[in-house]
Amino acid sequence: MVDYSVWDHIEVSDDEDETHPNIDTASLFRWRHQARVERMEQFQKEKEELDKGCRECKRKLAECQRKMKELEVAPESGKGELEKLRAEAQQLRKEEKGWEKKLEELRKKEKNLPWNVDTLSKDGFSKSVFNVKPEEKEETEEQKEKKHKTFVERHEKEIKHFGMLRRWDDSQKYLADNPHLVCEETANYLVIWCIDLEVEEKHSLMEQVAHQTIVMQFILELAKSLRVDPRGCFRQFFTKIKTADQQYMEGFNEELEAFKERVRGRAKARMEKAMKEYEEEERRKRLGPGGLDPVEVYESLPAELQKCFDVKDVQMLQDAISKMDPTEAKHHMQRCIDSGLWVPNAKSGEGAGKGGSEGSEEEVKKENRDEEEGNA
Repeated sequence: MVDYSVWDHIEVSDDEDETHPNIDTASLFRWRHQARVERMEQFQKEKEELDKGCRECKRKLAECQRKMKELEVAPESGKGELEKLRAEAQQLRKEEKGWEKKLEELRKKEKNLPWNVDTLSKDGFSKSVFNVKPEEKEETEEQKEKKHKTFVERHEKEIKHFGMLRRWDDSQKYLADNPHLVCEETANYLVIWCIDLEVEEKHSLMEQVAHQTIVMQFILELAKSLRVDPRGCFRQFFTKIKTADQQYMEGFNEELEAFKERVRGRAKARMEKAMKEYEEEERRKRLGPGGLDPVEVYESLPAELQKCFDVKDVQMLQDAISKMDPTEAKHHMQRCIDSGLWVPNAKSGEGAGKGGSEGSEEEVKKENRDEEEGNA
């Protein structure tokens, strides 16, 4: 036989009460519901406080028992403390029983509370499943570089073939046969190839590859906007572009022209950088024993000294130096030595630094005398 007594203590739902016509039913129901919710919150708060007190008492008792075990190992060293802990443990056991008694009374009180619309039923289970594409972890620059290098090593020939296609139908068919090419790595390779072609002054070929680069970039952007794999939406791009959608076509051509300009700018910057590196390397090769560039030193010399080096006339150099201020002459000659424009005692095979700046003028005169004696 089924026991239906459990249904005897149910609070009638707020919308089932019969009220007097002069009473504001909505306000009455709202007040009753609010009062019931407040009673339930107070009851829950009392239950939580009892649970917390019981747990704290159990924790203190466990701590006390742990200390007692430690002292029981050596009772002589802490006999008084051990007695004190035993008394404390006995008191904590009494408190524990008191807390448990209060909790038991509260559970009985909870069991006898009338059911209402908020406690009559509970969810057996609640679960929602969404088929969402998991977020991919962002790759590091090192991982991206390694991935790009591996991809290019495997598919460089196929990427270049795609870059040389001209017709929409040919591009679509080739990607349908090689869907693995629809990715960021292909787009990146095509960008670098465009810059290389512009540096090599292959302008027409660069414009052809640039067209295919923008095709790939538009496919990738379409995939991002649709939140799908690019390999699954490249046909939509070709369908849209082949139907001659005027606005879409204008956007494509504008991006293509802007990309070509960016490629030309990047190529120019790369060539300028290469030229600067070449000039710097040549300059390092020219540096004299003192670390100065002979070209820069020559350009900084007075015109009369430049003329002496142009005609390679030692007598003219001697005359020009003798007419100059000794300090200025010493300064210019030392710079000539440091840059390698003038090699002291070159005929005798001695080092460039011998004699120093103090002897530079005398060395010029000495070499001139040696030359005259040889001619005699």
